[in-house]
Amino acid sequence: MSPTHSTRTARPVARTAAIALAAALVGAGVSGVVATLSATTPEHASPAPTPVAVPGAAATPVTSYSPIVDKVAPAVVTIRVERRAEAQPTDMPVPFREFFGVDPRRMPREKQGALGSGVVIRADGLILTNHHVVDQAQSMRVELADGRSLAATLVGSDQPSDLALIRVQAAGLPTVPFGDSERVKVGDVVLALGNPLGVGQTVTMGIVSAKGRATGVSDGSYEDFLQTDAPINQGNSGGALVNLNGELIGINAQIVSPSGGNVGLGFAIPSSMAKAVSDQLASSGTVRRSKLGVTVQGLSPDLAASLGLSDQHGALVSGVEPGGPAAKAGLKQGDVVVALNGTPVTDANLLRNRIAASTPGTSVALEVLRDGRRQTIDARLVQRESETASVTPAALDDEGGSGVGITVSPVTGQLARELELPRGASGLVITDVDPSGAAASAGLRPGDLIKSVNGRAVDSVSSLKSALASTKDRPALVLVTRQGADAFIALPHAS
Repeated sequence: MSPTHSTRTARPVARTAAIALAAALVGAGVSGVVATLSATTPEHASPAPTPVAVPGAAATPVTSYSPIVDKVAPAVVTIRVERRAEAQPTDMPVPFREFFGVDPRRMPREKQGALGSGVVIRADGLILTNHHVVDQAQSMRVELADGRSLAATLVGSDQPSDLALIRVQAAGLPTVPFGDSERVKVGDVVLALGNPLGVGQTVTMGIVSAKGRATGVSDGSYEDFLQTDAPINQGNSGGALVNLNGELIGINAQIVSPSGGNVGLGFAIPSSMAKAVSDQLASSGTVRRSKLGVTVQGLSPDLAASLGLSDQHGALVSGVEPGGPAAKAGLKQGDVVVALNGTPVTDANLLRNRIAASTPGTSVALEVLRDGRRQTIDARLVQRESETASVTPAALDDEGGSGVGITVSPVTGQLARELELPRGASGLVITDVDPSGAAASAGLRPGDLIKSVNGRAVDSVSSLKSALASTKDRPALVLVTRQGADAFIALPHAS
């Protein structure tokens, strides 16, 4: 069993970025790592580099980061998880499988190992990492810097931000304090710590290359990355990005690479987002977000010109949800939001993140451009429904799923693109089917979009459970979209 190493990878292709998430968002499996060492004999050794003084910097240039590493490294851990491997399909025709004793529904699934990193944020055992590191993990172990290996449990996981919180039973653990990512500047020196490719804890150095980046690996709604050239590789996911005060300013999450290896394009979730999400996960296990009820997009030069704008700053409202907060406040399609509570809105991603991070029920002041004139619109935010939710077959079975055996997720931008769903598609996408469950017997497949059950539209796990439980005396009538065509499937209740 070869462990997979967790760091999301995006591959740039032509004019757009084709996102490659090898091994189910946990990086490609690595069977071996070849290291090439170049030795230099003393007589041919290159002279030590002369430190360069930077104007405005300290009089004595930094020649070693070891004091920072000594402070931070004990709180950066390795996370090893085991997942259930995907069942391998057989080419044997269905009528002959049971005749020859081959029943994929009863074939045992092997376990698949994966590896990532994490950061201890509380001395009583709370560890912050990426959602994709621990997603669908059946078991987790944390390897501490002092050599201990402890079982871990999931406190809560948030797919939209790609953050998760786990716990080990320990006390007095070293921690990394949160820094303020809002005060980070492009050009600041940073250190990245983690366990790349499973070689062991590694420290790399670079600078903050950019702020406010979005790669689109998720649906892009809550991406606000710090970009860094500090080398980050598979296995670094969930590790720490720290400043020279030894403060946590980011959680390493993704790389953009044509090959899957580091090319100097690494991305970390800023500490401002990581702290807000981890606080909610620690207190309730879930994350509450607000919504304004609009669809927004960035401004291209052509769009800005057609709207008579002098620059591309702002978020263009391309859709308004009927009956939502924006509609009630008077926001209209074609408005350009240029400020939120007096703070400039530079792009659509910034507006989405700021709205989502606000407390539901909060009133916000939106400065908008409409027909060339500025005006202020006040709106009261409401709580956003969960964008992504997954439930294991056991959870469905325990709460009325009657042995269904499926894992589902509401439609996100990424899923819609991957499955080529029509614009505005809603429902639940099947992401996994248990071969031993009723869904597999009925013919449901991963990638199917469940639109309704027994004539009732479903867009959340709770609505699916309720619809399935409404007809216990007969099979549930499930309407799915598969490869662009709708079809009804009768889903019997498990005996």
